[in-house]
Amino acid sequence: MEIRLDLKAQLKNFINKDNQYTIPVFIPHKGCPHACVFCNQRRISGTIKDTTVEDVDNIIKEYLEYYLNTDKKIEVAFFGGSFTGIDMKLQEEYLRVAYKYILAGKIDSIRLSTRPDYINDEILTLLTKYGVKTIELGVQSMDDNVLAIAKRGHTREDVINASKLIKKYGIRLGHQIMIGLPNSTIDTEVYTIKECLKLGPEQLRIYPVYVIEDSELYDMYEHKEYVPLTITDAVSRCVEVIHECQKSDVQIIRLGLQSTNEITAKNTNIFGPVSDNFAEYVMAALIRERIEKEEINNEDLVVYVPKRYVSAAIGPKKINKIYFEQKYGIKYIVKGED
Repeated sequence: MEIRLDLKAQLKNFINKDNQYTIPVFIPHKGCPHACVFCNQRRISGTIKDTTVEDVDNIIKEYLEYYLNTDKKIEVAFFGGSFTGIDMKLQEEYLRVAYKYILAGKIDSIRLSTRPDYINDEILTLLTKYGVKTIELGVQSMDDNVLAIAKRGHTREDVINASKLIKKYGIRLGHQIMIGLPNSTIDTEVYTIKECLKLGPEQLRIYPVYVIEDSELYDMYEHKEYVPLTITDAVSRCVEVIHECQKSDVQIIRLGLQSTNEITAKNTNIFGPVSDNFAEYVMAALIRERIEKEEINNEDLVVYVPKRYVSAAIGPKKINKIYFEQKYGIKYIVKGED
């Protein structure tokens, strides 16, 4: 039995970022007075060096040496969570460094991430002055009870107000949500993505919750007050969230945490759906779901997919191959096509 899949419908929201380079500048926990239960930066802040204006300049220079003679877009991204909570003077100093490279034609734009309660007209006026094209809001959940338990320090209404204001200023809007926060269920997370999509974000990051050493969530885990998701559970929830995304044009630019993430790199005790290739687990589940819409008989199953998705169609640790062979008693073969 042969099946040909173009996967356009199933994976339509996953963006190919091959046409862009990002220069990441990490601003560790600056500007944030809150201590979210899943965050450990406050406890380890004494070991993290502040990022100076000179550091920003050096980081950009270093990356640009690798990006010589490229036709791809280049953006500087200020990560760390709460850029607009920093003192306005320091915000401007950081932005001015990046902006001089825009004026010189060496980079194309600036992106930053921040909290929904740290957005107002004064801040947005400053950001637009210095060429900020994208703002990612750390939404995490649209359920006020979940936000309170996670000690986020903002509400659903803050997300709504900030999102509308960002779009009013013509800045591209991104949302970041988390899967598996304390007291959050699959229903809560489907509600969250539905409410987010009403606000029209162009981009989305989906992060499964990790239990990281030196965080309050780690204490909750040790006292059996919180049970982290397994990879299987986290994948199932993400699939339901992505089903909602498929009804829109939102681009999923990140699914899962990077193994090089500052949070995970310094810790050995991490629990939850930890995986270097979490996105591929989710893609494998979406592809498996699509295949099972066909009427599968007792013949060997040969699935043709675009070459770039061969690995996902087989699945990490060959999970799809094992699934179909065990469930249907047939061989499962994946072939790539141009």
